[in-house]
Amino acid sequence: MSQSSTTDDAANSDVVIDHDRLAGFIAEIFRHTACSDAEAERIGRSLVGANLAGHDSHGVIRSALYVDLLANGIQLADQELKVLIDSGALLLVDGQYGMGQTVGPAAVELGIERCSELGVAVVGLRNAGHLGRIGEYAEMAAADGLVSVHFVNVANSRLVAPFGAKARRMGTNPCAYGAPVAGRRPVIHDFATSVVAEGKAMVALHGGPAVPSNALVSGDGEITGDPRVLYTFEEGQRPNSMDGPGALRAMGEHKGSGISVMCELLAGALTGTGTAGPRRVRFANGMLSVYVDPAQVDAAVGETDDGYNGIAADYLDWFYEAAAIDPDQPVKLPGDVEHERRQHRMANGITLPAETWESICGGARAAGVPEAAIAAAAAAG
Repeated sequence: MSQSSTTDDAANSDVVIDHDRLAGFIAEIFRHTACSDAEAERIGRSLVGANLAGHDSHGVIRSALYVDLLANGIQLADQELKVLIDSGALLLVDGQYGMGQTVGPAAVELGIERCSELGVAVVGLRNAGHLGRIGEYAEMAAADGLVSVHFVNVANSRLVAPFGAKARRMGTNPCAYGAPVAGRRPVIHDFATSVVAEGKAMVALHGGPAVPSNALVSGDGEITGDPRVLYTFEEGQRPNSMDGPGALRAMGEHKGSGISVMCELLAGALTGTGTAGPRRVRFANGMLSVYVDPAQVDAAVGETDDGYNGIAADYLDWFYEAAAIDPDQPVKLPGDVEHERRQHRMANGITLPAETWESICGGARAAGVPEAAIAAAAAAG
C-alpha cells in the first residue's frame, strides 16, 4: 500500500497492487458467492483486464455491484446460453441473466466459429448480465482474424439524457469496433455513448479522476461535472445511480445521442432484451454483434495481391504520418492509449484510490470473504 502525499493514515492511502494478485483477490470474492471457481476466475481476469486497459469504470470497482446483483438474484451464476435462432449466419442466444463474463465470451465464441465457417455472422445476445468492457469482445474476434462491430444497451437503465434534454431516456450504451491487421496490433475502438461511462462517475465519486465539466446535467438543467447529481445516497448503502436528480449527457451532442438511440433499438429491441424504458423489464445487457472474415472477402473477389491487410497497413502508416498539433503529443490510433496503459500497469501495478479499495473490500465482506484474506490482499500490493 503506497502512502498518500497528504496523509500518513493508511486508511486514506491509494492501494497499488500487482494485476495478478488483484485478479486473484477478485476471484476469491466470487468464490464466496454462488459462482464456480472457473466463473470466479473469469470475472477476476476480465475486471482486472479492464483496469489494465485504463477502463477503470468497467474494472474492479464493479465487483461490489456484481456481489449485490448475485445476492438479489438479478444476475445468476454459471448460466449457459440458450440458442433461440440458428439459421446459419444469424444466431439469437439468451444469456438467461448469467454473469456477463461467462455468457458474453460464449456468445462471441459462437460468432467467431460461425463467421470462420461462413465468412460472416450476426449474433444477438439477449438477457446477459453486465458484460464489462466491450472492447474485450472485439479483441477476441480480432485475435481470430475477424473484423467485428458490437452494439450494447442496458435494459431498464435510465442514466443518460438525450441531446437537449435533462430527463433520462437512455443507458450509457457502449459500442466497440475491432479490425485486425496482419503483423500489427488490432485497431480496437471501444466507447460509451455518454460523455463518460457511469462507472467513471462512480470512480470520481470514490476519489478517482474528475469527470469533464460537461459530463452531466443537473435536475435543474445545469451542465456540470459534479458526479453527485447522478446519485441518491442512503446511510450504509452504495450510492444509487438509478434515482439521482440529474443525468449523464450524451457524448458528441446530437451525434452521440443518436448512436445511443440506435443501441437501444439494435441491442435492446431487436434482441428482445428490452430498452431503457418505458417498459419496466429486468436489468440486463443486450448485444448485437456483426463479424466479417476479411480473408474470405479477399478470396471471394479473387484478390491476388495483399488485399485487406495491405490496404489497411498502408492506411495506418499514412494515418500515423499526420502532423501533430503538439509535437510532444503524436497522433494515436484507437487502442494505442489502452496498449500503453496496459504495458505500464502490468509493469508497475494498478493504482486504486482508497475509496475504490474500500468499496471492493465492502463487496468482499458482503460475499463472506474472511477479514484476514482482505487484509492480506491489501498488504500484498
